[in-house]
Amino acid sequence: MFWKLPLLLGLLALGPHVRSWIFEEVGKRGKQFSLCVEFAVHHFNEHQLDENAYKLLWVGRSLHKKYSLIYLMDLNLGRTICKKHDEDIDNCPLQEGPERKKVNCTFIVDSRPWFTQFTLLNSTCQQT
Repeated sequence: MFWKLPLLLGLLALGPHVRSWIFEEVGKRGKQFSLCVEFAVHHFNEHQLDENAYKLLWVGRSLHKKYSLIYLMDLNLGRTICKKHDEDIDNCPLQEGPERKKVNCTFIVDSRPWFTQFTLLNSTCQQT
């Protein structure tokens, strides 16, 4: 009977760490999530070879990793007529015709709000 006690205490101590990989839904309008979305779109534009900017069309999944400030998001981006370093890309019209492109991306972003720091942990994008 007493040999089970250390095992039980060990499981209780490890509990939060074992479940730390679990993502939970988070509101799409939350301030920190919105900042992570903005960072992800900016990062996407900065690292694209395309001269044109992409803007956010809609947010799919919006998840938050338990016990952390890591966010997972599915974003749909559309190619605009503006260049990636232009101002106010959000109000820029989308490309039409054969130049029209849309991209579905999944981003995982780690945020440190007290330092205003964001780190892209992973991203995968697929043109639609």
